Amino acid sequence: MTDPQGRRPSRTSALGRLGMVVEVVRVGLIELWAHKLRSLLTLTLLMLGVFALVVMTSVLDGVIDRISMGFAGMSWDGTLLVAPKAPGTTEEAKRFASSAGLRTEDLDRLTAPHEKIAAFLPRASMRFPVTTPAANEQAFVNGVWPDYGFWMNRPVDLGRGLTDDDRRRRSRVAVVGATLASKLFGGADPVGRDILVNGIPFRVVGVQARGQIFSNENYQDANGVSIPLETYVDRIDPAHKLTHLAVKLKSKMDLPEVSAMMVARVKQAHHGIEDVEIVDLDAEMAKSYQNFLDQLRSWSVVLFSLAGVVLLVGGVGVLSVMLISFSDRRFEIGLRKAIGAADGEVLVQFLIEAVVLAALGALVGTLAGGAVCRALSPVFPYGLVVNPWGLAMAWIIALALALIFGLYPALRASRLAPIEAMR
Repeated sequence: MTDPQGRRPSRTSALGRLGMVVEVVRVGLIELWAHKLRSLLTLTLLMLGVFALVVMTSVLDGVIDRISMGFAGMSWDGTLLVAPKAPGTTEEAKRFASSAGLRTEDLDRLTAPHEKIAAFLPRASMRFPVTTPAANEQAFVNGVWPDYGFWMNRPVDLGRGLTDDDRRRRSRVAVVGATLASKLFGGADPVGRDILVNGIPFRVVGVQARGQIFSNENYQDANGVSIPLETYVDRIDPAHKLTHLAVKLKSKMDLPEVSAMMVARVKQAHHGIEDVEIVDLDAEMAKSYQNFLDQLRSWSVVLFSLAGVVLLVGGVGVLSVMLISFSDRRFEIGLRKAIGAADGEVLVQFLIEAVVLAALGALVGTLAGGAVCRALSPVFPYGLVVNPWGLAMAWIIALALALIFGLYPALRASRLAPIEAMR
């Protein structure tokens, strides 16, 4: 049927346009197959650009997840550190010299219970030789209280952790870091074996679980042995020096009040000398995390720029392919126009062919990027999935470049005079 003006229904015209698109795609694929090497080079550039964007955006997501998990694993939230303060002036050095410094003898006064404090976690650390019959390593020896592992997120993978009974008995037992355990014992189970710490025998009762290294304490625990603090004082360090005292708060809002209270306690223990400093670990963690994000942002700009250059070169490849296609098909274009094809139809035909070329390259790049993400997935804590925004951006850029660089050959083809083309 036709309308009063003699036109066919719009459905017929829509089917006609769809048929034209299908035919153009078919002809475009035939053209690509007829010039395999030329098409392959162009597809490779587009594929590499899309592949790079897909993999980079996905890997960056995975890195952020991994780093965020590592920062969270430090358990620095709501924690302040009471640490020895280095003198800044000669006068301070003279004044600090009259104080014995932060020592285990201060703990009775410093760790008096307080309603706003959840836990006190003293720590002393020095490096000593740690030996077995088969290995000898210079390692960190860390004296801690039994609840240090719980509050600072140091889970035990094999055996057990330190206990209050170990502390009371001043037992010569040790929890070995995962890295040090592999150096001393290889793949064997260290639990129940003896090691010599600075020549003193200790029984290994546990092995710390592996974790990400984001602080000096993480590194020292992974590459050292943890023993009861009281045993450390008796057997390892006669000077009874503390590296620091960590204070876990029940609420971050109490940080100023608790900081002032801890300084006052230290001054009472050190005869009025304020030779310690208070470090807000929560703020330090936030600052470090922000620095990481800033560095990651800078690297992202560089990496995305490289991927963009590859895609841009791929777009130039599309321009080259379409110009060659235009030169090879001048007679076909003239014949189509001679039998009634409009300029717009020829223009659309060439643009669709350019888009098909870009879509094939983007499809291959997407599949390759997805395969790489799947292969890398076990490395990341939450797996690695293709970033949908990165995928969409890669396709949009590839198709947009195809349209932009395919526009000039398409215009030349649409403006070609039939008689000149068929000469």
